[in-house]
Amino acid sequence: MPSPVDILSRMATDSQLLLSHSLTTLTEVALGFSLSLLIGIPLAISIVYSKYLANSLYPVLIGIQCIPMVSIAPILVIWFGYGLTTKVLLACLISFFPVVINAVNGFRSLDKDMHDLGRSIGISEWKIFYYLRLPNALPHLFAGFKVGITLAVVGAIVGEFVASERGLGYLQLTANARLDTVLVFATLFALAIIGMILFLLVHVLERLVMPWYHANKAGGDR
Repeated sequence: MPSPVDILSRMATDSQLLLSHSLTTLTEVALGFSLSLLIGIPLAISIVYSKYLANSLYPVLIGIQCIPMVSIAPILVIWFGYGLTTKVLLACLISFFPVVINAVNGFRSLDKDMHDLGRSIGISEWKIFYYLRLPNALPHLFAGFKVGITLAVVGAIVGEFVASERGLGYLQLTANARLDTVLVFATLFALAIIGMILFLLVHVLERLVMPWYHANKAGGDR
């Protein structure tokens, strides 16, 4: 077990190496998480508004979530090769489930009486979604985003373990093969820092998008 001083010293010494591989991993995470949002949010809306899709897609989503990503990774390598696509898809798949499930729960959380009131005064379903359902769902959405962004890091690392020549996962494998324990722990520290920074960015975005929610929450705590 290397000491924290040794790990921090190695991170300073190999800062350029760690930064270079970190940027590769960050690119994979950002693309994978963005893809999960691009697919997951419209899918969640479709599930909320279609009982058929809800009954047919929910079991599929649960089944995909129960499959270990390590088992899917070799198949993706066969289909898409060793390039960026495999890592992006793994990051997307592993962050996809919490995004969809939290989005569905959020969109469904609108009070039925509020919905019926809007319809009774002639508001279109689109306006009800935009002015009532979406703002009401934002706390659930951001809860899913916070979980999803950290899981996207895990998905990218799994992809780098299986098929990669760049990234923190690849760097950790090569360090492990050389029995360079200090570099292995330095890589883990870098991954932890990346995860915390991404989580913090989502949290800051949440406060910017929902100032009213945090203001009410702070008032309730007092």
